[in-house]
Amino acid sequence: MAKKNEHIEDDEVRFTVEEGVETADEQPDAQQDDSTKEHLTAKLKKKIDQTSEADEAPSASLRLRDVLGGDFLWTVVRRQIWLIVLIVVIVIAYVAVRYQCQQDAIDIAQLEKDLVNAKFESLSSSSNLTRMSRQSNITDLLEKNDSVMLHAANQPPFIIDVPEEN
Repeated sequence: MAKKNEHIEDDEVRFTVEEGVETADEQPDAQQDDSTKEHLTAKLKKKIDQTSEADEAPSASLRLRDVLGGDFLWTVVRRQIWLIVLIVVIVIAYVAVRYQCQQDAIDIAQLEKDLVNAKFESLSSSSNLTRMSRQSNITDLLEKNDSVMLHAANQPPFIIDVPEEN
């Protein structure tokens, strides 16, 4: 079995080093141990060289050069990109909803004006109809128009009583 080295701190580069297990048939010689150590050391150096500054965690110290150069801002933006996208979406939605509410308020005000105008027009039409349907106006219209055979009654109307049959 292979044994792994597990003791690593958070700021260190993490590598797993496996120690070889010897079998009864194989006897380690000094040359093979040296080549194995050199091979592992070469692999370790290669891994360290492959890591870039972008892979490293930013240091706790804040330098003026990092702030002025934009490295600090880019690091913050890169870490918080989804939060920034969410905030932008929320702001866009807020502006859109506010604009829609303002448009609705303008439409409501216009409809209220139209309603008041319709009420006044209805009241005016109703008063004209009442004025035109008075008996005195109808009588005047009949007297002016000779072609109509209608005339006002000279005698008052009378009521005919009809007894009900049971």
